Amino acid sequence: MNTQQPATKEEMNRIELVIGKILRVGVVISATIMIIGLLLLLITGKSGYAHDAFPTTFKAIFSGIATLKPYAIMMLGIFCLILTPVLRVIVSIYSFYKEKDMLYVWITTFVLVVLIISFFFG
Repeated sequence: MNTQQPATKEEMNRIELVIGKILRVGVVISATIMIIGLLLLLITGKSGYAHDAFPTTFKAIFSGIATLKPYAIMMLGIFCLILTPVLRVIVSIYSFYKEKDMLYVWITTFVLVVLIISFFFG
């Protein structure tokens, strides 16, 4: 016997506000990180990598950040920008669960799994 009630309109409005805030904050954080990398590139005049090279793996990005390589910092900004809609998908799963809409919970969970797999194999 299920005793939980579907989410109220007030709860759904709060969830929608959280989703909006996640998207805004994610874009601001991404842009800030990219600007820091760009400023570092302009100040040093060097990307931190050989000509036409840039970090493409998480390991390369994080080791480049540790040594303040501008391209690595900018790649972190791009990664954060890509991660922003993924966080939105996670919050959407919660939102659909609160609404008791299990079909969309499963569909959105499938989308999340596909996104995660694409990060590792894409």
